[in-house]
Amino acid sequence: MKTKNLLFITAIIIGIGSLFTSCSKEAGCTDPTAENFNPNADKDDGSCIYTPVAPPLNSNIVTITDNGSGTGTTTWTNDKVYVLDGFIFVNSGQTLTIQPGTVVKGKPGTGANASALIVAQGGMINACGTASQPIIFTFEADPLDGSVPITTTGQWGGLIILGNAQLNTVPATQNIEGIPTSEPRGAYGGSNDNDNSGSLCYISIRHGGTDIGAGNEINGLTLGGVGAGTTIHHIEVAANADDGVEFFGGAPNLKHILVSNVLDDSFDYDQGYRGKGQFWVAIENANSDRGGEHDGGTSPEDGLPYATPMIYNATYIGNGVSRALTFRDNAGGEYHNSVFHDFGKGIDIEDLASGEDSKARLDAGQLKFAGIVLSNIGSNNIVDNNGVDLSGHASITNTSTTVASITATNPVPGSSLGTGIASGDSWYDNVTYIGAFNGTNWAQGWTLTFP
Repeated sequence: MKTKNLLFITAIIIGIGSLFTSCSKEAGCTDPTAENFNPNADKDDGSCIYTPVAPPLNSNIVTITDNGSGTGTTTWTNDKVYVLDGFIFVNSGQTLTIQPGTVVKGKPGTGANASALIVAQGGMINACGTASQPIIFTFEADPLDGSVPITTTGQWGGLIILGNAQLNTVPATQNIEGIPTSEPRGAYGGSNDNDNSGSLCYISIRHGGTDIGAGNEINGLTLGGVGAGTTIHHIEVAANADDGVEFFGGAPNLKHILVSNVLDDSFDYDQGYRGKGQFWVAIENANSDRGGEHDGGTSPEDGLPYATPMIYNATYIGNGVSRALTFRDNAGGEYHNSVFHDFGKGIDIEDLASGEDSKARLDAGQLKFAGIVLSNIGSNNIVDNNGVDLSGHASITNTSTTVASITATNPVPGSSLGTGIASGDSWYDNVTYIGAFNGTNWAQGWTLTFP
């Protein structure tokens, strides 16, 4: 009898405890290793703060500072971890080589105390990892054991490449956002569209985007006036507090690019970007903004050359409420053989009452869509900013509303999304399938998104 009573009382206590626990949950930091861990949180909001652990004496930690002399011409080797303390520049005439498998970490800090790696005009970076030995950029306290949630953002700066390719701005040379105008190494832009800043391959850029002032965060990968001579492929930007990849003019060509879980736009271009892209992937979370924010000019908005990048085989997966693409400020460009899935709105094209705009670029054949699948779009598949349906426009061909069997956790379609048309340009892989994947996930194994 006593045993039965004891079991009954225990069950009541457990039930009451469960009731109070279920009622106390909230959004916050859910990582118990973080400084501000909230045991009552059941939804991670990306606010976790990590305190760096001081390395032991004679460790393999190398702290990098910059007093104006830059990194010098040097090699960072994969038997050490390199910690960026502040803005670190690769100066003009210098070459930074980073071996496959090397880890580079940024110290925490905002504003003038932010940490980032910046390749100045005339500088070179040769950082090519492999699928089995990617180069990882992350924040100082990241243990790299999978314990940091992929929603954790803004823990350090990012990677910035500055070149001598053409912009459509006045003046023709600008200073990259976030770097004081008194710092001459922050300049970008020129007249050499074939400028070469080096090579970036199999790199994962994680948890960046710290605030550098007035609500201005650093992008995961910033390309300012970068030329077509630069090699960029197999890049991941994961969990950045601002955009994933942002292009400021220039003509860089990028292939196999994955952006996931950023808090702003996955792909953003401005100032007359005119490069090529293939196999671009955007995977949003609940806090992300557009798959692509595409602007033509800033000062002036109708500056030449126009933004006319050509992108093939994109897969953009939204969060159900965000917008797939926005074209404005006279931006042109082309998307071919691409799928946009699970967005609240589709493609928006600015049409102003007067003056140059992206609708004018569409009318002139400088903004095109061909072989496009709009899957699970909430409303307005392809419209102008006044809500006018543009899906029948002569510059928009071979579109469909096929429902794609893809998700954020598995972006590889379970069946064909249709057949597109190959570009005919030798830079692109000669494929005709729709989207960035065909049977296998090329991002598997070397990224944070698909470990």
